[in-house]
Amino acid sequence: MTVPAYWKQATRELSKRDRVIRKLVAKSKGLTLRSRGDAFHTLARSIVGQQISVKAADSVWRKLCEAVPAIHPEAIHRHDHDLLRGCGLSRSKVVYLKDLAGRFVTQELDPLRWEEMPDEELIAELTLVKGIGRWTAEMFLIFYLTRPDVLPVADLGLQRAMSLHYNNGRPLSKRKLNQMSELWKPWRSVATWYMWRSLDPVPVEY
Repeated sequence: MTVPAYWKQATRELSKRDRVIRKLVAKSKGLTLRSRGDAFHTLARSIVGQQISVKAADSVWRKLCEAVPAIHPEAIHRHDHDLLRGCGLSRSKVVYLKDLAGRFVTQELDPLRWEEMPDEELIAELTLVKGIGRWTAEMFLIFYLTRPDVLPVADLGLQRAMSLHYNNGRPLSKRKLNQMSELWKPWRSVATWYMWRSLDPVPVEY
């Protein structure tokens, strides 16, 4: 698990600009975003977490790890469909995981190319894969590539946290979220991570 080299600089600059994040940084000492350095693992876990709570996603992932102790493309690709369903995965998510695994096995997806690709270009490539939408691609950018300036405006946790901290709990439009996040540039991934921590102090990992 590696910590982004920019983390200290980002938290220092964000703390100077935003009193909410300053308080969250103080409460979260010792906690940081971390990358597992495993592209398939991050994408697979992001697919598992789609449209369900963090707690539910963790439960399904634990069951998947018990059924398939080594989460790698070849294992998922050859694993029995019904056994994967038995882990709590929906039929569509099993299809998505198997399709993703197959693309890694055939090297249709090549993580080595992704390091140098601009954010939007990589999002466009990833969303061509069955079951990967913009949110999943953004989680990949944040948790695998640790890109510093990603704002997943469709993320429900981010929306909720920003409404609580900056709008007295009232909903905010995605347009307004984007406007408000200008203050956080070029560290919007870091600010988002702290927004998540304000709702759940235990860091989410993909």
